Amino acid sequence: MDRRQFLVAAAAAPFAVRSGGRAPLALVTADVEAAVVVVDPYAGRVLRRVATRPDPRSIEGVGECAVIAHTAVGEVTLFRDLAVHHVLRDFGEPRYTAASPNGRLAYVTDSGRADVAVVDVVRARVLARLRLGGWPRHVSIDSAGRTLWVALGTEARDLAVVDVTRPLEPRHLGTIRPPFRLHDVAFVPGMRHVWVTSGAVREIAIHDARSGRVVRTLAAGSPPQHVAFEGARAYVTSGIDGALHVHDLSGRLLRTTAIPVGSYNIQRGPGRILTPSLDHGTLSVLGADGRVRRTVRAARSSHDACFT
Repeated sequence: MDRRQFLVAAAAAPFAVRSGGRAPLALVTADVEAAVVVVDPYAGRVLRRVATRPDPRSIEGVGECAVIAHTAVGEVTLFRDLAVHHVLRDFGEPRYTAASPNGRLAYVTDSGRADVAVVDVVRARVLARLRLGGWPRHVSIDSAGRTLWVALGTEARDLAVVDVTRPLEPRHLGTIRPPFRLHDVAFVPGMRHVWVTSGAVREIAIHDARSGRVVRTLAAGSPPQHVAFEGARAYVTSGIDGALHVHDLSGRLLRTTAIPVGSYNIQRGPGRILTPSLDHGTLSVLGADGRVRRTVRAARSSHDACFT
């Protein structure tokens, strides 16, 4: 695909998720069982298990696909219609994915190659790569789909700022150094703030997305923390503590909820928050108020979950 063909296709096809009238489902990685577990998050029922390549770690919804990173074997699965659609094998240690707002592109961090890959999920191909150095892991994209912030490690000193205005030519604009060793990073939808969590201390930093400066810091649970947003709320997990903290977007703590120990990664969806447990293999389904609505035993160990 040349540049002109790609730009025309991307502009003409905002691939929004279509659920055919059904309620959204949750996809949960079963890390040691080489499977994805399909869960009804509203009824709290396991619907099916789908075999995958070994070591499915992170999973992220991108348009009509879910992108699964198989870190140990250096592969990325494109999962569609509750089945494996395609497997991309030209990766070192793929980690996490950020989805373009039009649902066409996946930005996949690769710790093994120290880069971020631009993946067209419709054509199932890698379009571009940008070397960042370090150990790229957690990644977030702004609401306009123009900028990535990439954590360069699990307890990283720096995060990389990447311009993806031209997805076929991503550019490394520079680095930002938070006030601690960082772990997770997340843009606040529709706002100029980015929340950066720590891999080393009990703190969160809220950064200005344009200048990179720290606007304020917050007390947090034991590191590493992970964060997701829904409406006017921020949801922060501390997997070691077995706790989920609900904040307003100014950082004020509203509620603390007990969740299974090992519940690290967190994702949001229509009226629900998902957090799976590495230690117990459970999927905790919470409402927007931060209260647990369902706890589902999905696997022996689960690293990540997303909506489809």
